[in-house]
Amino acid sequence: MRLQSAAGLVAAALALAFLSACASTPVSRLAPTVASRPVPNPPAPPRPTAPPLASERPLSSLPGWAEEDHLSALQAFQTGCGAAKQPAWKAACRRAKEQPITDEASARAFFEDNFRADVRPVTGLLTAYFAPEYPAQTTPDEIFTAPVRPKPDDLIMVDPGPGDSSGRKQARRMVDDDLVAYPERADIEAAPVDKALAFMKPEDLFFLQIQGSGQLVFPDGHRMKAIYSADNGRPFLGIARPMAEQGLLAGNHTSGDAIRGWLAEHRGAEAQAVMNRNTRYVFFDLIPDDGRDPAGAAGVALPPGRSIAVDPSYHAYGELYWIDAAAPVLTGGAKTYRRLAVALDTGSAIRGDVRADLYMGRGDLAGTEAGHVRHSLLLIRLVPVSAAGAKDEKTPQG
Repeated sequence: MRLQSAAGLVAAALALAFLSACASTPVSRLAPTVASRPVPNPPAPPRPTAPPLASERPLSSLPGWAEEDHLSALQAFQTGCGAAKQPAWKAACRRAKEQPITDEASARAFFEDNFRADVRPVTGLLTAYFAPEYPAQTTPDEIFTAPVRPKPDDLIMVDPGPGDSSGRKQARRMVDDDLVAYPERADIEAAPVDKALAFMKPEDLFFLQIQGSGQLVFPDGHRMKAIYSADNGRPFLGIARPMAEQGLLAGNHTSGDAIRGWLAEHRGAEAQAVMNRNTRYVFFDLIPDDGRDPAGAAGVALPPGRSIAVDPSYHAYGELYWIDAAAPVLTGGAKTYRRLAVALDTGSAIRGDVRADLYMGRGDLAGTEAGHVRHSLLLIRLVPVSAAGAKDEKTPQG
């Protein structure tokens, strides 16, 4: 979305998707405080895949349901459910906002009375992202060498060509009266910058571009939000796997913190060569920091720990999901994540039916946790039940 990229401000959530090439990339441009990973073009049409057989169950049967903080989950649903478009979801949202629920027992009862769990026996991947905070300067020096670049004047977005079924516009520029693909990261960073918005450490800018947004903190104490403006249209490539294959990092120690630490220790040509493997490059705008969490692709501020980025070809914004994630791949990851979350964001690397990116919040602590999330996932959609017992049909975005 993605600031999406935010989905922000000091990001290690990259272990998450970015680290393993499944990372999320900046997201939305619908709100000025975008949070995660930019997806500036309309989502692709729904994929005509037959869903696996589902089993509708009461919420009380979900592993970990009794331990859930239902009141916190309800508050997140009240915040994000307005993004839902389907009648049954709108009715459930209305009931959630109308009922004065202020205690855990009544919040749990609300969910159990109004929803059923649509359980599908298919596993996927959970990663996480956050809104990072990075130091920045208005002038460069020997450490702050990386310019934060605005959208270039020569970047043109064009409709996809014949045979391209993605539905996404392409980044181009005009060269000798021909539209050609926009340059890759290495070429952009080798070119002089006319009007840098700020200067950052190279590894910080790299992570900011993966997150899609963030907060910049200047020496005099003032803060600005860096929000996604555009990208060069190149595919995202996570650098964790290549770094592990080259022996630069151990395969189970490719967290965001580990990658960022290596890049900082090898700052210069060596680190730049690694970062150049990810040819995608993101441009930014700067706006005053309002102190709030960024908004995702749905245009709603992201509740920390309770909002997920999903593939809008399969899932609709504003809907509720039960995350059941276990078997962490990265050293230091939590054993399980089991909780309710609202679909409010998306990202260029978030693709597929059972794929989610959990927004952890702002700052270093959120980034540290996000950087260790890479778990096997059961993504269980909640189905609203009307007074007549009829359930809503799933309708993806787009």
